[in-house]
Order: sequence, then structure tokens, then C-alpha cells
Amino acid sequence: MSKQLHKNFTDGQVKSLLKSYLDKKIKISYILQMLRIKRSRFFELLAKYRKDPDSFSIQYERRTINRKIDPDIEKNIVKELKMEKDLIKAKDVPIKYYNYSYIKDLLEQKYNQKVFLPTIIDRAKRNNFYFLKPKRKAHDREVLTNYPGELIQHDSSHHRFAPYAEKWYLITSIDDYSRLILYAVLVERETTWEHILALEAVLLKYGFPLAYYVDSHSIFRFVQGRDSFWRNHYRLTDEANPQWKQVLDDCRVKVTYALSPQAKGKIERPYRWIQDRLVRTCYRENIRDIKKGQLILNNLLQRYNYRIVHSTTEEIPYIRFQRAIREKRTLFREFRIMPPFLSSKDIFCLRVERMVDSYRKVSINNLELKVPGAPLHERIQLRIVPDKESGVSEVRFWHEGNFLGSQKVKNSELNLLHP
Repeated sequence: MSKQLHKNFTDGQVKSLLKSYLDKKIKISYILQMLRIKRSRFFELLAKYRKDPDSFSIQYERRTINRKIDPDIEKNIVKELKMEKDLIKAKDVPIKYYNYSYIKDLLEQKYNQKVFLPTIIDRAKRNNFYFLKPKRKAHDREVLTNYPGELIQHDSSHHRFAPYAEKWYLITSIDDYSRLILYAVLVERETTWEHILALEAVLLKYGFPLAYYVDSHSIFRFVQGRDSFWRNHYRLTDEANPQWKQVLDDCRVKVTYALSPQAKGKIERPYRWIQDRLVRTCYRENIRDIKKGQLILNNLLQRYNYRIVHSTTEEIPYIRFQRAIREKRTLFREFRIMPPFLSSKDIFCLRVERMVDSYRKVSINNLELKVPGAPLHERIQLRIVPDKESGVSEVRFWHEGNFLGSQKVKNSELNLLHP
């Protein structure tokens, strides 16, 4: 307590007590109890007061000089903080605050310089690179899970992730229990097909989860009045089935919808971590190409999934996920192709129904396709698997659980440039 005397009492208060003691107005026991010091410390103060009452002070005097850091480290801290400030000032970029933890990691990775976080914050304050973040609002609804695969949160975010490029979409899926990010891909255009590809990547690798958790985006959910051009008073919300949801229906995976943006808080926090560092790194490395942006994103995913201790679970996501799997505490079911389907292409695809005419042909976007063996004047289902790289789609024909064959068609002829 004596070392903190200057924090609990003023010079005047202590001088008054010492003077009262010398004037025999109070006893030493009272002063020891009030100041919470020992007798030896009291007599040190008393001797100091007797020697020079006017200049007496209990203020702490540092006997050692503050430890200085290497000039090169100091230079790099200020340099990176200056880049942070320029980024914050940039328009149309989702960065509004300094990230001192990012600077700390950057110094270690880029310059091989280890610096404590308080040192960086101290230099930020000294050089006018500091302001407090506003407190975030608490989430009004949190989904609690006990097993991997119990709930997969899926979402997309649209930002200028690379300040020198156009805005990109970040599509992400995260296991709610472990906070393991199962999927994260940058795309230039958000489409139903991109979200189906995300389903394919997750389900083929991890199996069928119990449920997916999404917002009410039109890709995930039909809402009457919002998603129909001509209002149909006989069709209610959820009676129209979006392509993305049809994939999960075939896999017997439930879909739950967030009631508000705040309800999706668990995926928003990892988003913030990844988004923040992705933007800062793309800015520093002058990234303009989405493929290079994806490489940076992949490195961030490695760090988040395998090295960072999550603030809520207090565990590294991958370790938490794998331990539950080893203990057989998982709700992921092994992926298998459900009858009558023959291939994963029959599941992860776009679907459309068409009537077979008298020549056993169907028409889609003014393109006629002949389907040998198709029943005349009946509706058959076309399950379409586009390939962006080759520019060719595989169209698989089905009727009442029977596979009728497949054909290869150019995406441009199917008008599936943006499926």
C-alpha cells in the first residue's frame, strides 16, 4: 500500500497528518491505520517532512529511465500507423478504426520485429494515431449449439475488400459450435450458383449438417411482394422454393431464417476479423486481382481456424471441432447420394421443369433440346450443372425418379451467364 500512497492521498493530506503528530494532536497508531503504512515507512516520511516541510511530497519519482525500443522498430510502427490512417480516410472502404493487434502481427511477419501491444498503442497516442472505438451493441438473439453440424451459419458480405479494385462478395459458412470457418470464397458477382457451390464444398467435405442458418435474402427465401414481379395473392411466403433451398431439401437439411441482422451475430464477428485484416493486407500489397485477394484470404483462414483462440469459446476453432468429432459428439451425417439420384451433380445443380412436346423436345430460353425416351406431353425436370471455366453446362433429364440421359450445352446458349 505504501508504494501507492501517492495515488490515494495528496501531499497536503499527508503533511497535515505529520504536522498534527508533531504537534501531539494525534497518535502514530491513528496515522498508521489511516495511511495503511508500517512504522518504518512513517518515520521515513516524518524525517523527510522535518528536513524541508515546504517542499515535502509523496509523489512517486521514477529512478529508472523508460526502456527505449530500437529506432528501426519505432520507424516501422509509425510507418504502418501512417498507412492505417490513410486507409481510414479512404472513401468506400469498410475500415474506420486503427487495428493495433494487426500492426503487432504485421511487424512480426513482415519485419521480424516482436513488439508488445501496449508499446504500439503508446506510440499511436504519441503520434496522433489513436482514438477509441464506439461500444458495439449487444446481439438481441444468440443461437446456442452443443455439437458440430448442429447449425451452419451461412452469409455473404459485399465490400471493397481490396481498396484498389471493385467491390467483391465474400461468401462464408461457419460451424456455430466450434466457430470453424468451413468455407470462404471471394466472388465478383453473387449468384444462386455461387451459393450452391458453397453448399457442395461444405457438404462433400464434412457431411450433412442438421440445419443451415441464413438471412432472408431472395437467394435463400422467397418473400411474397418482394421477390415476385406480378403479385400472386394465392402464393404465400415460403410456398415458392428457391434453388438454393431445393438443394438442402434433397439433402434433408433444415433451413432456419434469422429474424434480424443482429440475430446473426456469431458469423458477423468472424466476418469482422477476416474482413478487417483482408482489407488492410490488400491495401498494403496493392491487390487489384480477385485471385490474389483469395490467396490472402486463404492465409487469413489458416490463421483464424488453426492458430487464433476464439474469445467466446476460449479455444482454437479447429481443435474444438476435431475434439468433438473424436468424441463422436457431432450432428454431421456422412454424405451419400440419396436414391434415385446417381451423382452429386443431380443434387448440386440448378433445376427447371419443362413440358415435352410431340417431337420429344423441350425448350429453355429459346433453345430446343431433344430428349430421347422422354414421355410425350409430360413435364420433366432439367438439372443443370454449369462450369464457368469451360463455359459448358451439363443438362441432366429426370422424370418421376428415372434418369433419361444428359447433354452438354454452352452456357451462353442456356443464358446461364449469371445463374
